[in-house]
Amino acid sequence: MAVNGLKLSVLWIRRTIVKFTWRLWGLVLIVVTVYIGIIGYIRLDSSQRLRKEFYKTWKNDYVVAVNQKQSLINTSDTGHKVSALSEAQGYGMLISVQASKLSLEGPHTFNKLYQYYMHHRIKGTQLMAWRQSRNKYGKWSSEQTSATDGDLMIAQSLFLASKKWPQKTDYANQLRLLLNDILKYETNQHTQVLTVGNWATPTSNSANLMRSSDVMPTAFEQFYKFSHNRQWLVIKTAMLNRLFQLSEKHKSGLVPDFAWVTQHSTSPAKSTRIPDKYANDYYYNACRVPMLLAQSHDPLAQKTLTSMLHFFAKHSTVTAGYTMSGKPLNDYQSASFSAPLLMATSWHRNQGYDSLFFHEQWIFAKAMTKHDYYNATLTMYAIMFSHI
Repeated sequence: MAVNGLKLSVLWIRRTIVKFTWRLWGLVLIVVTVYIGIIGYIRLDSSQRLRKEFYKTWKNDYVVAVNQKQSLINTSDTGHKVSALSEAQGYGMLISVQASKLSLEGPHTFNKLYQYYMHHRIKGTQLMAWRQSRNKYGKWSSEQTSATDGDLMIAQSLFLASKKWPQKTDYANQLRLLLNDILKYETNQHTQVLTVGNWATPTSNSANLMRSSDVMPTAFEQFYKFSHNRQWLVIKTAMLNRLFQLSEKHKSGLVPDFAWVTQHSTSPAKSTRIPDKYANDYYYNACRVPMLLAQSHDPLAQKTLTSMLHFFAKHSTVTAGYTMSGKPLNDYQSASFSAPLLMATSWHRNQGYDSLFFHEQWIFAKAMTKHDYYNATLTMYAIMFSHI
């Protein structure tokens, strides 16, 4: 009887221990879940505050009201002049529509930037005149040629705006017109590669010149989704192939600012043929390529990007510009080069580039520059479109 009582006591103790253990693990699980939730909330809140603070600074420094209905992105590096570029307008429109998607503001900034674009189209086309400037005497001048990267970004911003504000049918209607004119005036029909601008006509010496930062696979996919015109997919494939060929030519995997293209191949854009000392270097155009490839699921885009990130991951510091062999052109850092890499690596976490992702976060620790539109705007773009 005593033995049976002892057995029952032991059994009761065991059951009690099991119950206590399960309850303890349950408590631990609750604590861990709450902790992860808090950390996730803090991280999300921190990222939102970061975006809000940087956006407020960038907007105050670079968004300039022309009148009550129009605003431009000021690219001048001096306090007494104002200048606009179609490229800058495109970035501004992309950043402002993303700000609205993130609930940082309403549609007002985007619409004013849009209205400025609408009032500065090249006569007879939907393309934006690539530069306008106002001197210290208040006189404006405008150059009536286009830059393809600006038109592409304006078109992409209109695509995003048409999704964000579907009731605003003007955005979709204008996007359709602009896409048609990009295909008409800024596409080499022989190579199916976008030209650098409407001035690079079939009879010009620049007809086969490609800007590496015009390779925007995500935008091309969006344009096809919107228009159902398969030419955008043909352009995407053709331009990604040329970019991949450029990357494969060197162990660094880097691509140059410009290249000459044919139907099936590419060759370096030597500065002897175009007035650009750094045409065949990874410089202030090509530095944008990583962020332009980051969001695309196209295997060729990812293969090219992986080669580039592999090169940069070997360096503790990324400097401003490189030769195709991987030799630094300068000994200083620049947000124009670091911000696109931050964005690219944020989309590829836990893939071997996390140290590069953390290194490039130095751009958050510095105050945004007041008179360096390119640095400030690429930083702002990266913050808006990164997974941080």
